Amino acid sequence: MTGWTIFLTLILCLLLSTGTFSQSSTAVVTAAEADKWRADLRYMAEEMPKYHKNLFHTITPVQFDAAVKKLDEKIPTLARHQIIVELARIVAMIGDGHTNISPTRDTKIAFNSLPIKLYLFKDGLFIRSAAREQADLVGARVTKIGGLTTDEAITRVGEIIGKDNEMDVKFYAPHLLVMPEVLNALGLSSSAKGAELAIQKGRRHRVVSLLSSGPAEMIAADTDLTWLPKEGWVDMREGASAPAPRWLRDPKNKFWYEHLPDSRTVYVQINQVGNKEDETLEDFTGQLFELVESSNADRLVFDVRINRGGNGELLKPLLVAIIKSNLNSPGKLFAIIGRSSWSAAQFFLNGLEKYTDVTFVGEPSGSRGNAFGDSRRITLPNSGITARVSVYYWQDWHPMDTRKWTAPHVTAELSAADYAANADPALKVILAGKQAPDLDELLDNALEKGGVELAVRKYREFRAAPLNKFAPTMEALLVAGQRLLDRKQPKDALELFKLVVDENPDSFRGYYATGEAYARMGNKEMAIAQLKRALELSPNNYDVSMRLKGLLGS
Repeated sequence: MTGWTIFLTLILCLLLSTGTFSQSSTAVVTAAEADKWRADLRYMAEEMPKYHKNLFHTITPVQFDAAVKKLDEKIPTLARHQIIVELARIVAMIGDGHTNISPTRDTKIAFNSLPIKLYLFKDGLFIRSAAREQADLVGARVTKIGGLTTDEAITRVGEIIGKDNEMDVKFYAPHLLVMPEVLNALGLSSSAKGAELAIQKGRRHRVVSLLSSGPAEMIAADTDLTWLPKEGWVDMREGASAPAPRWLRDPKNKFWYEHLPDSRTVYVQINQVGNKEDETLEDFTGQLFELVESSNADRLVFDVRINRGGNGELLKPLLVAIIKSNLNSPGKLFAIIGRSSWSAAQFFLNGLEKYTDVTFVGEPSGSRGNAFGDSRRITLPNSGITARVSVYYWQDWHPMDTRKWTAPHVTAELSAADYAANADPALKVILAGKQAPDLDELLDNALEKGGVELAVRKYREFRAAPLNKFAPTMEALLVAGQRLLDRKQPKDALELFKLVVDENPDSFRGYYATGEAYARMGNKEMAIAQLKRALELSPNNYDVSMRLKGLLGS
């Protein structure tokens, strides 16, 4: 081989390694390509309303059409990857997690990845894993991406994520923020081939430039398998003295259990709502509760923190068995939940909440009980890219329940140090016997002993405690406030209702309650203003509209 041939070979290898020959060229599409992308956009815009259960549950047809028109005009000025990201932005506007265009699931999109994996821990965005050549980056906290803070970058990428709530952003953002094409399209990188990250490791701060290392990995549908080790890569947990935490020991196993006799606990991990080839979920349930009944366990823990769904119709036997169990009581039945507890896993949480005395531990779920789901594919005819839309609406919660997730009664978030040490703060809290204070009782006692001022102070102390960071509080505040209304103490009730509004600015219930308190105080102007805001958030709400009509007509 001549020296010239060797030189050309090295150049070719370099170009391939940096992604130069990938589909994600930074060149603006040709006129012919622009016509095809415009046709795909029109097709998507026409098909989505046909199949989605209610495409305009969050945005109006006018807003949707305006976004489509704007992109149609811009397509001739954009590169392929920019067009795809803008298509994803339009689909994400619909506002539910099963409606999306996802570079993490669609091989036709064919975006690439930097040689790192990120995770958004309690204490920030960290490089959780990296190719061995980048091993020195593992464990570093990312402080900036392309000159923006990580919070700004996460907010920006959140605009292209189909989501039920912000926990979906926490799940997907780390995967999208390692795709150079996404970063470039969002203005977070000057190149679609790589990116610059500002990182901190120990006391050392530096900026690193990374190039694409090949195609992005696709994410499995119903179980979060992104935690599995990757050959030739280094992970933050390497070198930990403790064994792998239970929740990461066997992610591919759809369901399994372990008896922990020292703590008199039965630990159950359900990673997917589905049957195995050789065992059904119903058969597994029978074996599980034979163990529960024959053992001396006084604690039952279900772990669904990496369960992203499956077939919710399979849950009935499991829920019935839990309901009948002698461990179905406060302090004995627990469920560990998190950002990946999604779709059919949310059905499981809904059943536990409605029919058992479960204590939820961890971080909020990625779904809500009243949600659109069961996505169906719309394949764009020219690009072959898939847009998914939700074809059903599931109402497992009361129609007036506007919560955005299932909240943990006891917050136990994973820090970077926890992960690196193979520690599991959620299971640790449970085995330590820590329980969330009863907020209803706390408010009642405070109101009796010191009135609303003491109640507000005790509430703020409750909320400031780390274990109560995500604890559900709306119902307790509304119930306590209603009791004050019944006692003809609207001014005091208003103070509790204001707390609801402060913490839940997107919920009509707080504004409805404050409106009622103002009305009973004789402040008609403020009552009308609050009720109008409630009606903006819940336009078809009969109770709010009738109360407002009464005030306007009186």
